[in-house]
Amino acid sequence: MKKITIGAVMLVAMIACHRKHSPQKEFGKSLFRASDHTAENLFTRNCEGPAVDKDGRLFVVNYQKDGTIGLVHPDGNVEVFLTLPGKSVGNSIRFNAQGHMLVADFVEHNVLEVDPETKEVSVYCHDDRFNQPNDLCISKKSGIVYASDPNWQKQTGQIWKIGKDKKAVLLKENLGTTNGICLSPDEKILYVNESIQRRVMAYELDSDGNIKSEKTFATFTDFGMDGMKCDSRGNLYVTRYGKGTVAIFNDGGRQIQEVELKGKDVSNITFGGKDDRTCFVTLQDRKCIEKFRTDIQGK
Repeated sequence: MKKITIGAVMLVAMIACHRKHSPQKEFGKSLFRASDHTAENLFTRNCEGPAVDKDGRLFVVNYQKDGTIGLVHPDGNVEVFLTLPGKSVGNSIRFNAQGHMLVADFVEHNVLEVDPETKEVSVYCHDDRFNQPNDLCISKKSGIVYASDPNWQKQTGQIWKIGKDKKAVLLKENLGTTNGICLSPDEKILYVNESIQRRVMAYELDSDGNIKSEKTFATFTDFGMDGMKCDSRGNLYVTRYGKGTVAIFNDGGRQIQEVELKGKDVSNITFGGKDDRTCFVTLQDRKCIEKFRTDIQGK
C-alpha cells in the first residue's frame, strides 16, 4: 500500500478548489442572463440599430431625440455622436469594409453613409420605390448591401440589393412585413423575417448575391419579430418584439435557447465587447440597452 503524504493531500485539495472556482464555470453561470447596459429612458421610442465598429465602439440610433446617433461607452454612458441632416431618422446601422457607417433612413427613404472621422453625411442610395428602409446587412466578400423594406400599413414588404454602384435592385416583392435581415457566416443564406406574419425566411444566394431558392426557416404563433444576427457558428438570434426575449435557432431551424430580457419591446441586437461574445439589445419600451453574454462569438 502506497503512503499518501501531507503534501499530496494539500495538492489534491488545491486542485479541487481551483476547479470549483474556475473562470470557465463562473463565466458559464452568467451566460444568457440579461442585465442593463445603460440607464432607462436615454433613447426615444425608436431606440434601434445597434452596431459595433472596427474599434469596438457601440452606436445606437435616436439618443435623446429622433434623428441622432448615440455613441455608447463601455460603462453605459452615452453621448451624441452626430445628428442626421433634415428630417432623416435612422433605424439601422451597419459598417462597411471601409469603416463607414451606413444608416437606414426610413423617413427620407435613403440609405445614408457617414464618414466616422469627419462625420460627413451623404446619401449612399435613394430610390423612390423604397417604402421605408428598415434594416441592413452587408456582405464582407462582395460589399453588397441588403435592405429590408416593409410597408407597415399594407402589411407587405420588399428586399433590396445595393451593389458597389450604389444602385438598388429589387430582389423580392409582395412579401409580408419584412423587418430583420442578416447573412449566414458563409454568406450563402440571407435570413429575412416578416414581423406580422411571424415567419423567418431563408433565401439561398448565388455567386452574384441574387436569390436562387427559398424556404421557411421558422414560424411563431405569437408576438412579433424585429432585428436578427448570426453568431460565428451560424446560429440565428431573433428578437421577439412584445415578448421580451431573444430566440436562438441553430442553422437547421431548431430553437435551442431563449433569453429573457427585462423589457418587452426588443427591437434589435448586435455582438460586441472585447471578445465579441456580448450581445447588446435595444428595448423600445424601456428606451435603453440591455446586454447578455453568449458562449459563441458574433459573425
